[in-house]
Order: sequence, then structure tokens, then C-alpha cells
Amino acid sequence: MPETPRRLPPDPALQPASPDDAAARQRTREQRDAQARGVSSVRDMRDAIRRAARALPLITEVPRVGLLDGAAFRARAMEGLPFLMTGLVKRWPLCALTPQALRERFGHLPVRARVGDYVRTAFAPDRAMRDMSMQEYLDLGAADNPDLPHRDLPPYVGNLELRELNGMCHWPGYFDKMGPPRFWLGPARTVTPLHCDYDDNIFAQIWGSKRIFLAPPHHDAYLYAREANPVLFGSPFDPEAPDFDAFPLARQAAIVDCVIHAGELLYVPAGWYHQVRALSFSLSANRWARAVPLALQGG
Repeated sequence: MPETPRRLPPDPALQPASPDDAAARQRTREQRDAQARGVSSVRDMRDAIRRAARALPLITEVPRVGLLDGAAFRARAMEGLPFLMTGLVKRWPLCALTPQALRERFGHLPVRARVGDYVRTAFAPDRAMRDMSMQEYLDLGAADNPDLPHRDLPPYVGNLELRELNGMCHWPGYFDKMGPPRFWLGPARTVTPLHCDYDDNIFAQIWGSKRIFLAPPHHDAYLYAREANPVLFGSPFDPEAPDFDAFPLARQAAIVDCVIHAGELLYVPAGWYHQVRALSFSLSANRWARAVPLALQGG
């Protein structure tokens, strides 16, 4: 008898709230975020990241390096620049899992997919989501038509905890404290629009490849950034299809792009803006550090 899928709990960020409740929720979150990162103020941390970024050289490519141990990784990360690392992720058991095995072994798992125009509503509290089983999602994703217009995006399972897959990932101990692994699954053309997280991020590509655009923290003024929450800012600018009439300041943003392939890991320093688009059917996983960003520890 097939296993009955369990349901995911409601996303608290999507629950309606009065203005007073929303303000109280915001204050509580800011206090919690500061405590988790060992800082007195998330706002001060953001400002410090932007100031540190002004001293960085502008880069024209994201370098690839070999496997780094913890000390070497932290020393490089303290420079405040992104880089790709090879030789680690390809060893993970999850990389050997096939889409068919994912369907057979984990098809019963509940997932929550972003649907509709989730680029335009990416940072809105009322974006459309659909709950389904992993098997239902894989059936839906496999039917994606690459000839559909850009506005008809394929559903995307993003930023989801899948504890059943955690044991198949051997995350390095580069940070003293990290948040739980998050998984990103979908066909070509699934996209996370331009945004920044004010946490150090290690992003592992399991299957397929993705194109990633990056811009430094202090160029946020050129990107028309707006706060979604204290550690997340979103931008309406699309570096892949730039509209300089609508966003003229974006011409001044130093945007660099790279392609991450299966088996590689990308380090995205806290505060760096990034946009991610799948070039093929793709599975990725990431973890955010919960500490003072390494770029602020190198001085």
C-alpha cells in the first residue's frame, strides 16, 4: 500500500496580520536574527558589510579553486569575494541518486512549489504556492515546455527542507553554526530573481547546471533594492534581460555571471546580490551561516 503523503505546515510568512501584529513580528524577527548571528544589530551588520565591500576589487569572473580545508576556505572567504570550489560535492551520495530513484524512494514526500509569476511576486507575502507530493511535482516538472514564453514559468520547488535527503549530503564544517540545508528542485528556466541574503552562503549543485549573476553589496543603490525582511533584500532588476529604461542606475552595477555545474560548490559572501536560473533539470542544496559574516572577520 503506498505511503500517504504528509502535509507541510502553513508558511507563517504568508499568514495575514494586522499592522500592529506585523510591526511586532518584525521587531521580534530582528531581535532573533541579531541574536542568532551574535551581533547587536542586524542593521549595523548590513551597513558594515556594505562598507567593507567598497574596498573590494571589481571582478570580471568568479574563480574556480580546488578542494579547500576549513582554514583555507575561511581565509579565502574573509577576502569577501565569491568563488567556486570543485572536488567536494561530487563525493556526496546524493550526487549518485538519479531522478528515477528520487521518485521511487522519496515520491511520497510533501513539497511546496512556487507557481504562477513567482519572479514578480518573489518577495511579496502573498505569492502563490501549491502543495503536492514529490512524485506529483516530478510529473509536473518533466512536462515543462521550453518553448513557453518567459512569463509562463515552470513550477519550482525552492528553499525547502527535505530532511530525508540531508544524510546524503556531507556538508563541510566551514562555519561554526549553520542553518538547516535547503533544497532547490526544478526543470530548466526555474529562477530565483535578484536578491541578497545577509548571511554567508554555500550553494551545492547536485544535478544539472545553473547560471548565476552576482553583484557586490554596496551596489544595492544601483539595483533598486527593497527590504523583504531584515536579512533579505530583493531587486526588481533582471540582469539577464536588463531594462535600463526602467532601471537606469543598474548600468553602474558591477554584475558578473558564472555557470555552476554538477558537483561544484559556490561561496556567496553575505550581502552579495545573486540571481539563479536553471539551465537544465536541476537539484541544488544550500546552507546559510548563522554568524558574523567572514568578510567582517578578516580585518
